[in-house]
Amino acid sequence: MLVALIRGVEFGKSMEVVCCCSDHRRRQHQCTRIQTVLFREERYKNTSKMASSCCKISPIIPFLVLFLLFVSSVRSVQFNETDRSFRPGKESKKSKFIRAHLARINKPSVKTIQSPDGDIIDCVLADKQPAFDHPELKGQKPLDPPERPKGYATTTGIFEENFQLWSSSDEFCPEGTIPIRRTTEQDVLRASSIQRFGRKIRKPIRRDSSSGGHEHAVGYVTGVEYYGAKASLNVWAPRVANQYEFSLSQIWVISGSFGDDLNTIEAGWQVSPELYGDNYPRFFTYWTNDAYQATGCYNLLCSGFVQTNNRIAIGAAISPISSYNAGQFDISLLIWKDPKHGNWWLEFGNGILVGYWPSFLFTHLREHASMVQFGGEVVNSRVSGQHTSTQMGSGHFAGEGFGKASYFRNLQVVDWDNSLIPLSNLRVLADHPNCYDIRGGINRVWGNYFYYGGPGKNSRCP
Repeated sequence: MLVALIRGVEFGKSMEVVCCCSDHRRRQHQCTRIQTVLFREERYKNTSKMASSCCKISPIIPFLVLFLLFVSSVRSVQFNETDRSFRPGKESKKSKFIRAHLARINKPSVKTIQSPDGDIIDCVLADKQPAFDHPELKGQKPLDPPERPKGYATTTGIFEENFQLWSSSDEFCPEGTIPIRRTTEQDVLRASSIQRFGRKIRKPIRRDSSSGGHEHAVGYVTGVEYYGAKASLNVWAPRVANQYEFSLSQIWVISGSFGDDLNTIEAGWQVSPELYGDNYPRFFTYWTNDAYQATGCYNLLCSGFVQTNNRIAIGAAISPISSYNAGQFDISLLIWKDPKHGNWWLEFGNGILVGYWPSFLFTHLREHASMVQFGGEVVNSRVSGQHTSTQMGSGHFAGEGFGKASYFRNLQVVDWDNSLIPLSNLRVLADHPNCYDIRGGINRVWGNYFYYGGPGKNSRCP
């Protein structure tokens, strides 16, 4: 500190600063050297003379040094006090909040598996998972599987089903545990709001507009009571333009008035750099009973969904994925309401029960759904006032067909009698067909199906 101050006052000189001593050691040492400041200007050659003469520095210099030291000390104290009062304090409070939140959702594990994509999968005892932090589930254990809907059949055929990247080494969690993707501090810090981490941005749910920056290309049915839905979803890795946008393909099971009382159950795959920190398509779930305001979350990031399976990690990357004009891969999802206990169950793939949403989480969905939707959704943040280039599905329009456009196939719903039945009144809708579009059809192999998606920003979608 002193070196810098003297350099500011006497820049360009070569001098050795000494100070006379006033204590009892003066008899032993005429003076004590406290600092040496060397400068490179060659025209000053009297360094040794100044060093041999104690306290012969020009009288103005000590006063300037003391003055600058005083000013610097005041500034330093003010800065340090400000820094301590604001920045470290804020960071400390933020860090404590994050640590506490991570402690709630990252439960102690009996085994840990490292995924090739960098994920850490924790094998957590099933009755210690986040769902059982809910007051209505305290002390309980996961329920036994219910009966499948009537007309249910395991899928077979030419389409290979997807699996997850973390299990590519054939390593799984032990019986009695469930695999949970570990949430890191970096995951939380990427969120636009720590309080909203793991939740969707609240948005109006309308299919005749793209209000709220969300755009859709969906097939849907409405008008009667629904007790579930089933479909096979083609899996891709669409490009997402920035961290705060996403692209997903999913099934929605919906009830309510499309206002603040909206209830939804959702499952599918999504690419979300904000939530996961990468561009892999990941298997996900979601739920809310108040239109995304204060309830619900993705995956297992809050108490709600009860997982029962030890081979599927919700939030983990799906592998393999489809390629343009090459191999096509899809996942089958079934959501249905257990007639006996009223809970909504989720099946992934060929007969793999993932878990259930307890009926008490909902208001309208405690009884039944009034609408079912299938399809794609993106966030359009309109950076620089232009439409986003975030892709939906494969990033290609529906008209390109199989191997190029993304698809949903074998669309079915569950009726009041717990029977899987084909759709009879499927409607399709795209908010912005010049950006993302959809085309439906029906045949004997795929039943009800549609192609959908698009590139986002293009010559017809500025």
